[in-house]
Amino acid sequence: MATIDGLPPLREVIAAHGLSAKKSLGQNFLLDLNLTAKIARLAGDLSASDVLEVGPGPGGLTRGLLAEGARRVLAVEKDARCLPALEEIAAAWPGRLEIINGDALAVDPLAHLTPPIRIVANLPYNVGTELLVRWLTPKTWPPVWDSLTLMFQREVAERIVAKPGDGAYGRLAILAQWRSDPAIALTLPPEAFTPPPKVHSSVVHLKALPAPRYPADAATLNRIVAAGFNQRRKMLRSSLKGLAPDMAAVLEAAGIAPTARAEEIGLEGWCRLARMIAGGEG
Repeated sequence: MATIDGLPPLREVIAAHGLSAKKSLGQNFLLDLNLTAKIARLAGDLSASDVLEVGPGPGGLTRGLLAEGARRVLAVEKDARCLPALEEIAAAWPGRLEIINGDALAVDPLAHLTPPIRIVANLPYNVGTELLVRWLTPKTWPPVWDSLTLMFQREVAERIVAKPGDGAYGRLAILAQWRSDPAIALTLPPEAFTPPPKVHSSVVHLKALPAPRYPADAATLNRIVAAGFNQRRKMLRSSLKGLAPDMAAVLEAAGIAPTARAEEIGLEGWCRLARMIAGGEG
């Protein structure tokens, strides 16, 4: 069966290179090239951007990104077994695919990419959330990336877009919504993958905002949000005690009831509280 890039179908690639998915690496391969192309399109016009892809595996999404016009793709793959399959893609798209065999948590991609940069990945389940938090919490903002288009377990995706009062609402929602516009763009059933995971998966697209949605010191906001949601069943006057001499008074001054719980407070309220604790706006 012919494919748009002249390379073999992914099932043939996996069979040829013996690429059985490893649970220890969080691997679940998406083999439908129509779906991988669709995910690439969700990232928008790629023709003027370099793209970082983490965990390409046998390269289905990599092929989609190149076919959809990505200026250049940097693929970071920890599993050395996948390198020959990725090298075949690089040969089919001369000068447009660079492959690094390494751990995405340890690799500095900036040495290999030229802005504007978009990050598009079917993230390995075991490092997806940690990578997202890193990308959302750089030392300076705006970040080096323009947008993130990332596959997660659906439960994680729902945490990213959750609103106050939702059971999924927490630190991840606040980090994402403070500095970006996140939206679930696509949800896929387990049978779309090989091997099928036990859960549905969702693609989340996050567009970086030029500045945070509300002013706040990042370190202070992260500290109080972590404290609040680590004890989410407690009232804020209890879960945040120790962050200010009279926490109940600070909460009231910020327009937040001391008896409220973390999941009831919207992003603007958390940012207002962070400013007050940091000694900024009163």
